[in-house]
Amino acid sequence: MSEQHEVICGLEIHQQLDTKKLFCDCATALVEEEGMTFFRRLRPTQSELGEIDRAALAQAERKMRFRYQAPPGSSCLVDADEEPPHRANADALDIVLTVAAMMQARPVDEVHFMRKIVIDGSNTTGFQRTAMVAMDGFIEINGRKISVPTFCLEEDAARKVDTKAGEVTYRLDRLGIPLIEVATGPELHSAEEVKEAALRLGSIMRATRRVKRGIGTIREDLNISIPGGARVEIKGVQELRLLPTYVEKEVERQRSLLQIKDILLKRGTAPAAVEVKDLTEMFSSSSSKVISGALKKGGKVLGVRLPGFAGVLRSPDAKLRLGAEMAQRARAKGVAGIFHSDELPNYGIDQEYVDKVRDALEIRPEDAFVLCADDTRKAQAALGAAVLRANEALEGVPEETRDPQPDGSSSYSRPLPGAARMYPETDVPPITLDAGRLERIASKLPELPEARTARIASTYGVHEQQARQLVREGWDDLFEEVATSKDLAATAARTFLSTLPELERTGVDLAKISEGSLREVFLSLSEGHFAKEAVPDILRHIAQGKKVEEAVKELGLSMVSADEASAVVARIVKEREAFVREKELGAVGPLMGVVMTELRGKLDGKASSELLKKEIRKLLGQS
Repeated sequence: MSEQHEVICGLEIHQQLDTKKLFCDCATALVEEEGMTFFRRLRPTQSELGEIDRAALAQAERKMRFRYQAPPGSSCLVDADEEPPHRANADALDIVLTVAAMMQARPVDEVHFMRKIVIDGSNTTGFQRTAMVAMDGFIEINGRKISVPTFCLEEDAARKVDTKAGEVTYRLDRLGIPLIEVATGPELHSAEEVKEAALRLGSIMRATRRVKRGIGTIREDLNISIPGGARVEIKGVQELRLLPTYVEKEVERQRSLLQIKDILLKRGTAPAAVEVKDLTEMFSSSSSKVISGALKKGGKVLGVRLPGFAGVLRSPDAKLRLGAEMAQRARAKGVAGIFHSDELPNYGIDQEYVDKVRDALEIRPEDAFVLCADDTRKAQAALGAAVLRANEALEGVPEETRDPQPDGSSSYSRPLPGAARMYPETDVPPITLDAGRLERIASKLPELPEARTARIASTYGVHEQQARQLVREGWDDLFEEVATSKDLAATAARTFLSTLPELERTGVDLAKISEGSLREVFLSLSEGHFAKEAVPDILRHIAQGKKVEEAVKELGLSMVSADEASAVVARIVKEREAFVREKELGAVGPLMGVVMTELRGKLDGKASSELLKKEIRKLLGQS
């Protein structure tokens, strides 16, 4: 019998490859130009077995229209689905084979592309092309082997740039960028292990030097379940540091849903019927902005009874929040939200109205109710979805795909897709992987992260732990580029591993500090324009939109000459002559703070210390 774990996780990583697009020769740089526009509506199609995928069906029910921007140079007729795809990009396939070989995976004999139904508008075709390239690899984490069963090559989706009622706008510059998708087995059993796996996979892919860098070029999908729960996919996580938080919050969410299930079953609660009642008349003079706004637009206030659900839609301690889950399902039907009895009176709905609703719906103490104010058709659909989600609580945790939120929580997106979403791609010919190609790739494998760690530590004189962290967190390339001396190497390692995280903790938006800006900072430092102690202040200014030279000027950091620095230190020593004569060289420590206050960023700390010692010895008459 297998060991029971508190949490079971699998991780999928989608990393953009630094090549041209997968099925055409367009560039893979994101642009601001909109280009020409065209419109589409998409509908689900049957799989080869004649089934329609439930996730695609749920998306189709939203009846969205899609506007596409096609910038020249970054998109073409292939992206617009007006021309058949070209042969798959050979460079992209070689990169996936390289990554697979680094994890000792077994390549397939022949690569076949499949169509994966996607009708949220992110693909003009209504599907995404994907192909299995290799299988059965592994990584090691803390001495334990984690399986990596699949290595796929697929095309990225279009970039969403705007959403409004009934219409989504996408830009086609990102559509068709090649992605490598690697997936671990469901063998990760803690939030920290998930992060470790992501770091290891990321460092191996970056080792090829053929993957794109920066925000949006890598996305993680988390598959999470707990004993008694169900597999839930959190799709499209972009911030590595938040992976543990998503795991922890999803575990907490599933536990609360299992607790709700137990409460409902003990009460003998049965599935609620969708018996919608029109309550518009009693709310005609309501002061609620949501309700009055809906009524002014000709909408209705509809309500539905949930027998036996009182107290679980939102418990007093807010740990049980079935109502939030129901609201997410309702919003998928196009409404702004719902009201439920566990949160009322509130939101402009006074106790007087709550009592009227309870009477109209014949609510008992153990019952709950849900209200929706909107267009009649939308409100009915929203309440139907809310009741369906309430009834699912009797089964525990529903399988579903969820969207990541900035705080580490997630929200409902759509049902979990099934096998019915896949069918063969007939426009792209199969690719045979011959022995010569595989031998060529195997003979030129990049450094593995551990080899690169050892080399960086020995070459640049940084601590092995620092070198390992630089490789794990993806700073190794930039580090080697700017670490032109051992002194600069130490400063670069400290900047990437300590200074930047500290700036982020103080509220600095690191997304505003590009790799190009970091290069400029270290170039300017190497040319002697300021001292290394000024780097944090300069980076803070860069995050505010300043250039390096502007930051140096505003901070008054122009390097002082040796004579100017000597004069400043001599003055400081003379002003504290009595203290210096009492402490002698013991005064160096206390006076360094004073010296650095005046010379910080204008003179290197080591040079300041030597100068201070020299002036103290001079005052004391020592050689």
